[in-house]
Amino acid sequence: MNISIVVTQEEHYKYSQEICETIESSALLRGTGIAKRTPAYIQKKMENNDAVIALIDDKFAGFCYIESWQHGKFVAHSGLIVHPDYRNLGLAKKIKSFVFDYSLKKYPDAKVFGITTGLAVMKINSDLGYKPVPFSELTTDPSFWAGCKTCTNFEILKSKDNKMCLCTGMLYDPKEKPKDPPKHPFNVRIWNRLKEIKQTLFLKK
Repeated sequence: MNISIVVTQEEHYKYSQEICETIESSALLRGTGIAKRTPAYIQKKMENNDAVIALIDDKFAGFCYIESWQHGKFVAHSGLIVHPDYRNLGLAKKIKSFVFDYSLKKYPDAKVFGITTGLAVMKINSDLGYKPVPFSELTTDPSFWAGCKTCTNFEILKSKDNKMCLCTGMLYDPKEKPKDPPKHPFNVRIWNRLKEIKQTLFLKK
């Protein structure tokens, strides 16, 4: 199996529609909230060299893109997805690690952050050196939070003045320490419990 992970070029624009459909169908299957993106938006990221794609024998296998906020003070990795045909191969971690290293080179002074409800993504982030933080440590750029409007949990975020939601905020500050394994390994049981507590608090009728 020939796996290649590369920064997107013009030849990859043709995958934009399939990428959007894969992201949306995956979110529906998991029952999680997700900010929807259009093929035009995905292609724009590709044009700006702010996206990476994984291909297996020239077939779309995975994707992730970079967003920058507050004049490059913060960057986030969004839309991380692996095609259903190529899951359980460790591809998500490979894509995330690739886009992480790439964004550190392209935006060397930026803090890297993300918000997610996915435990798999949390573990990958933790392995890369991210730490969980309150939303107050993330970007204050309103356009970032506006991107959550299509998420099914947006009303929760709105009711909490963008300070809390079902997502967990995670941050990597390159000025704090070099990229290395975290001192406290990711514990799935603990994060599952925290996720359940959030759901109980925010989704109770």
